[in-house]
Amino acid sequence: MAHSSAPPDAAAPGHAPIPTTNPFDDDKLREECGVFGVFGHVDSAALTTLGLHALQHRGQEAAGIVAYDGEHFHMHRAKGQVGDTLNAPDVIARLPGHLAIGHVRYSTTGDSIMRNVQPLFADFAFGGLAVAQNGNLTNARALRAAMVREGRLFQSTTDTEVIIHLVAKSGSDTLVGRVTDAIGHLEGGYALVLISRKKVIGVRDPLGLRPLVLGKLDNSFVLASETCALDIIGADFVRDIEPGEMVVLDDNGIDSLRPFPRRPSRFCIFEYIYFARPDSRVEGRGVYSTRKAIGAELAREAGVDADVVVPVPDSGVPAAMGYAEAADLPYELGIVRNHYVGRTFIEPADQIRHLGVRLKHNPNRDALDGKRVVLVDDSIVRGTTSTKIVEMIRNAGALEVHLRISSPPTGYSCFYGIDTPERDKLLAARHNVAEMAALIGVDSLAFLSIDGLHRAMGEAAGRNVAAPQFCDACFTGDYPTGLTDFEDGSIGNELSLLEEDV
Repeated sequence: MAHSSAPPDAAAPGHAPIPTTNPFDDDKLREECGVFGVFGHVDSAALTTLGLHALQHRGQEAAGIVAYDGEHFHMHRAKGQVGDTLNAPDVIARLPGHLAIGHVRYSTTGDSIMRNVQPLFADFAFGGLAVAQNGNLTNARALRAAMVREGRLFQSTTDTEVIIHLVAKSGSDTLVGRVTDAIGHLEGGYALVLISRKKVIGVRDPLGLRPLVLGKLDNSFVLASETCALDIIGADFVRDIEPGEMVVLDDNGIDSLRPFPRRPSRFCIFEYIYFARPDSRVEGRGVYSTRKAIGAELAREAGVDADVVVPVPDSGVPAAMGYAEAADLPYELGIVRNHYVGRTFIEPADQIRHLGVRLKHNPNRDALDGKRVVLVDDSIVRGTTSTKIVEMIRNAGALEVHLRISSPPTGYSCFYGIDTPERDKLLAARHNVAEMAALIGVDSLAFLSIDGLHRAMGEAAGRNVAAPQFCDACFTGDYPTGLTDFEDGSIGNELSLLEEDV
């Protein structure tokens, strides 16, 4: 059942932006996770490692692979990025087999601890099964509580383990039947890859909120969150897995199943705005060209007299290019990004903490001095980094700074696998545009309208309120699924066994 009511209103306007003490916090909505799977290739683990490299933008916290060699399952999981955890030759050598699945993680549900690193593996009477998930289940807490009362034991705090237990509970006598039973209980947005002794299975939620694509490499088949992961291994794109579809890869080839009735797609529109890599194609659209079209629509809606268009790198680059072309203004790299600052960089001392934004961004004075600048970014979450960047540009000599955002105001939390702050920490939930402009310190601020966003996506009349083509709940509060675990409007990631009195 669709749930379209918004969470309770947040705190009243008048509060300053929440300060951040993390110098590497770029004040973005955090990516969900990335999944990858291979069936029928002798180097399946090596291919999976490369695929996860390409999907690293979807999760930098941890990575893992499970492979099967015809006799045994082999697993390696570790916290950290792919290059630090999976690249070593001895790691790949310990993962032999012609079937493999992998996962890169940013924690949206469950703590950042090793027992939550995916894929999750379990032994069943029919053999081993591992699962990797991108997305979030909005009824995981309710399902888990019911199973705990039945006496089932959970080893992690991630919602993916709920799927393992649902498979175990099923009375079906086939693996595909068990997986079908399990996903029939799920609510939310998800893309799954599973591996057994004979199969690799891919599943996409009924509304297609999270992406999943099918590729082919020689005689083997590949599943991935994005097409850029196919490109890195030289695989050909076959098609998107359709919303509500289950594909089974085995020695017989590909079997496509439909466990759910067909429903209109509600693909996450933020994949086009920010999450997907610009060189990917998702749902038949090139991400790069789509972001340029969004920027062009932003220029038509919110143009301003200026001398130069400058992106906030890297996420604002394609939209800024589209804006500049539509506005007939010069496009300049007025901010240079340092790509060599990682999450593991040492925390600076308190006395230089205020310089944190410069660890990632530095102004290019030649492009800014004496200029009226249109600064283009993809979104504003808390507003903390925007404030610092604007101050930095002014200090570099800009005469005016006009901030243009290539999405509508982010005023609602996401419950489908994107790590969003609680609503009272979202700047747009507490302030109108004029108040936000004053807090950030810009001469003007404008967001792309919700209708403008949908026009850029090809809907000439703008957003169809009666039948939206995408999930845009983070802008509208129109949640396309039930929110069983979040009906009070809170975001609780922890699925602790100690939630309830026993």
